[in-house]
Amino acid sequence: FRILQHFHTTAEDYTIIFTSGCTAALKLVAEAFPWIPEGTKQPSSRFCYLTDSHTSVVGMRGITASMNVLSVPIKPKEILLSEKNRLPAEEQNCTTPHLFSYPAQSNFSGTKYPLSWIRDIKSGKLHPIKIPGKWFILLDAASYVSSSPLDLGVHQADFIPISFYKIFGFPTGLGALLVNNRIAPLLRKTYFGGGTAAAYLAGEDFYFPRKSIAERFEDGTVSFLDIIALKHGFDVLEKLTGGMEKIKQHTFALAHYTYTMLSTLKYSNGAPVVRIYSDTDFSNPDVQGPIINFNVLDENGEVIGFSQVDKMASLYNIHVRTGCFCNTGACQMHLGISNEDIQRNLQAGHVCGDDIDLVDGRPTGSVRISFGYMSSFEDAQTFLKFIMATRLSKSDNEIPLESPVTKLTTESVPDDHPSFNSACKLSPVPHISDRELGNNSSTTKMSLNWQPPEVEAESIRAAVSEIAVPTCRRGGKPVTVTNIYLYPIKSCSAFEVTEWPVGNQGLLYDRNWMVVNQNGVCMTQKQEPRLCLVKPSIDLKQKVMVIQAEGMDEISVSLEENTGKEAVICESKVCSHRVKTYDCGERIAGWFSMFLGRPCRLIRQSSDMKNRSHQKNTKGLASAANISLSLVNEAQYLLINVASILQLKEHIAARLEEPLEIEELIRRFRANIVISAPESFEEEEWAEISIGALRFQVVGPCSRCQIICIDQQSGERNKEFLQSLSAARGRKTNFGIYLMNQPLHSSFPDILSVGSQVLPVLKENTEIQPPASTEEKCSG
Repeated sequence: FRILQHFHTTAEDYTIIFTSGCTAALKLVAEAFPWIPEGTKQPSSRFCYLTDSHTSVVGMRGITASMNVLSVPIKPKEILLSEKNRLPAEEQNCTTPHLFSYPAQSNFSGTKYPLSWIRDIKSGKLHPIKIPGKWFILLDAASYVSSSPLDLGVHQADFIPISFYKIFGFPTGLGALLVNNRIAPLLRKTYFGGGTAAAYLAGEDFYFPRKSIAERFEDGTVSFLDIIALKHGFDVLEKLTGGMEKIKQHTFALAHYTYTMLSTLKYSNGAPVVRIYSDTDFSNPDVQGPIINFNVLDENGEVIGFSQVDKMASLYNIHVRTGCFCNTGACQMHLGISNEDIQRNLQAGHVCGDDIDLVDGRPTGSVRISFGYMSSFEDAQTFLKFIMATRLSKSDNEIPLESPVTKLTTESVPDDHPSFNSACKLSPVPHISDRELGNNSSTTKMSLNWQPPEVEAESIRAAVSEIAVPTCRRGGKPVTVTNIYLYPIKSCSAFEVTEWPVGNQGLLYDRNWMVVNQNGVCMTQKQEPRLCLVKPSIDLKQKVMVIQAEGMDEISVSLEENTGKEAVICESKVCSHRVKTYDCGERIAGWFSMFLGRPCRLIRQSSDMKNRSHQKNTKGLASAANISLSLVNEAQYLLINVASILQLKEHIAARLEEPLEIEELIRRFRANIVISAPESFEEEEWAEISIGALRFQVVGPCSRCQIICIDQQSGERNKEFLQSLSAARGRKTNFGIYLMNQPLHSSFPDILSVGSQVLPVLKENTEIQPPASTEEKCSG
């Protein structure tokens, strides 16, 4: 009754059916509505929905199609013109049931659609489409009721799905369907679960439902503990705020202020900083909710991808939603994305929820901020300061850095866009002195002093060169490997070597271990920056990993796998991939717990699960199923180019306060392979490379996130670095490329060595061009 009271109605008019969420409520309507299918003697039903609807509403058409009922999408402007669809008098007595669904508030833009449509459509004043029959209304109120009052005594829709999570922030697994009692007897039930039957027979087709509509449709045990909490939620909401009308006014005031300020932000050339997607001017809370949807622009009017904005916002502890927000119809309408564009973007590798924010320079989605009853004026100001700090401070004079050959096109977008790898680290870069790379004494180096038999090595090199013929540069200098790093413990410090064996997962022992919290969840520098102060090193002769940290006694872990009965086998996750691991014991767990000041453990990937395959394009290599990964996020190797670092340094030095050495920059990027190539960012145009007898496939760029802001020597954060990288690279934060390797089978182990020559093969659609002169600007 407390729920009905909140919506200004009673049990005489509405019944509450508890569901697992708003989506489940919508699915229930699609399954239970009294549809009349095509092909019967009666006129058939129609399911109509506004194109500005959540995916869960549009998805109802899958159920109606299986029932042979046609679905009709309706654009918002078409409803306003639907008075022309009036039926002749002889057709107005038809009783065929039709269902029209629309949102009380768009979850994309915050536009509030008229609640008067309920009365107008049911009375026949408006017709979604010109067809005889009786219209029922499904009002998607999930977004609306989180910040606005809904009076069902006045606006008597037939079905109202709601989500309590969107009202209170708790509980997450409970929603409801409010059903008008006038239509409740017409609903059909096929499946019957526990608690819904008054009587049934197991041996015969006999079933008699319970009389109560709620009991009839609430299959199984409802979430009764969460239901009990709802009364307290409504009571506290009323006590804290004074009611939904005050929440409506408060949240709209914040949205109006933010909208007004955002609209006035300009670059020095007069260009707007953001493009806002809205149907209103934010002047009336009855037609606009507390949602602002936008894209950030650069000074040339080009869209900055939403994933880059999201990464920047996280540095300021601001949470934004990005993408299309499960509302493709509104996204298409506001961003001008055609049906063909959606299909082309899918072919280019973009799917809902990923980080591919631009395809052919055009946005695939946008950024959304929403205000709730707990939001404050200070929150709005913090957001505005974030936009101004990242777009209007010092960045107007930045010259974007691009690779010197081609821009990304639809055809060249990777099949599976790589997200951030914990191997990708970076941080603030002011003016940097140019010391020799070979003088790096801060990282332990190790040399194997091993040489393969020359005859066999040459034969393998010859075999590789037949497969991958390197692109010749006009007067170009050779590309060589300058540094090799492995990271035995995920997210901990680098271990530098001059040559190292290559296994079937990458560099031997690279990211074989990781630190997890007491719940078994992987810890990275995002949660615990001090991990970078833990320095592991591998001693192949002694077959141990030695771990050191300031203020701690060193401790060692055997490289031999613990396969005994005492080994504790557990499952963990790395970027949604399940990996089987085993615990390294209490002694090492105590060491890490003491150093980090929180309970944690060290675990190692189990050898019988080292077949986590890579699903990206592996053209030219063996089957992807044979390429396995260690505890990395994306690929076996990460490569960076010293020339790219040096050019980046020149563009971002002015933004930072203290100079950094070039070695410090290399450590921040946390690559496995560092090369010296003649041209900056030319690595982004490579499809494959060969290093000695080893052949590597380039699987995509490394998109950096906030971990790059952590100083790998001190563990201190500086958010300026990610901002600098984004500004310098021109609306993206890519730096470095991911590589995969299919080791050659030979009588000796493959070895990667500093000083080896790198032979690259350009992408098929890339022209071979001479290096640009220093007077030329980098082309896209």
